[in-house]
Amino acid sequence: MAYNADMLRTIPLQNRPSWQEQLADLITDPLELLALLQLSPAAVGYDAAALQGFPLRVTRAYAARMQRGNARDPLLLQVLPHAHELLTVSGYGDDPLQEQHANPAPGLLHKYHGRVLLITTQSCAIHCRYCFRRHFPYADNKPSRAEWQQSIDYIANDSSIEEAILSGGDPLAVSNTHLTFLLRKLGAIPHLQRIRLHTRLPLVLPDRIDSTLLQLFGELKQQIVVVIHANHAQELDADTLAACQRLREIGCTLLNQSVLLHGINDDADSLTQLSERLFAAGVLPYYLHMPDKVRSTAHFDVADDTAQGLIRALQRRLPGYLVPKLVRELPQEPHKTLL
Repeated sequence: MAYNADMLRTIPLQNRPSWQEQLADLITDPLELLALLQLSPAAVGYDAAALQGFPLRVTRAYAARMQRGNARDPLLLQVLPHAHELLTVSGYGDDPLQEQHANPAPGLLHKYHGRVLLITTQSCAIHCRYCFRRHFPYADNKPSRAEWQQSIDYIANDSSIEEAILSGGDPLAVSNTHLTFLLRKLGAIPHLQRIRLHTRLPLVLPDRIDSTLLQLFGELKQQIVVVIHANHAQELDADTLAACQRLREIGCTLLNQSVLLHGINDDADSLTQLSERLFAAGVLPYYLHMPDKVRSTAHFDVADDTAQGLIRALQRRLPGYLVPKLVRELPQEPHKTLL
């Protein structure tokens, strides 16, 4: 079902296309997106060759927040395939975090003590061009129900695992049926204390936070933590704030992890506005990640001394609880590395 994304926010929630219909109506043609924004391909550095292996995917709700005529719009720059992606840069690879070495069962990563990560799906509602899993071997991590049971058994047989993290792809891009299967299996594990979901859907498809999902979360005895991955204050509109409110009302803890991205949020004003906007939505700024050295993403990189200077600026402007921790993830390390 096609619809005018600019009109979407004016339609009462109960009368909108379902989140499934919205997910089926993503923008996948860069030229369509640029036409909506009244921009020419040359003005933004678009190169169709950058689509190979990592196509454009963006929701119309997210595109509606982009500024018409602005070739440097911070939301557009996160999703538009760019000629810079075609450059070969030394030190950038397909698996910089060496996740394939921590993949003991299909769909399961066990990197850190006390917690495991489940690759719930390869699908996302949005393809972020800086994605550290853009080259991940998802074809080898598409478990059947029987294989999912092996991962559940892996968790159940290790009492040191207190937290299960649903990631992907985006765990909220899967059907409620499959999510119910996984969450109820996890919910039955006595030593599991927390279930964490890393998702951009409260931002890019807020209507996904529906009554069925909220009821499912409410059934679980574990604490539910939702990490929403906002990078810029412009991503947080009234629909996003309402989705976060619905999650908070059923007792979810809401955190945010950002990626520090050149030309998008690498200035003190943008990061200050993001922290303040997040907290107004009931979301605590948690991590500010240095970009991972993933092939095709070098143009997003920010120097360490620049990043550290930004944190010092935030410390001068904000109370400590609104200053995210500046971190880098390094392969084989037992935790994130603070900078």
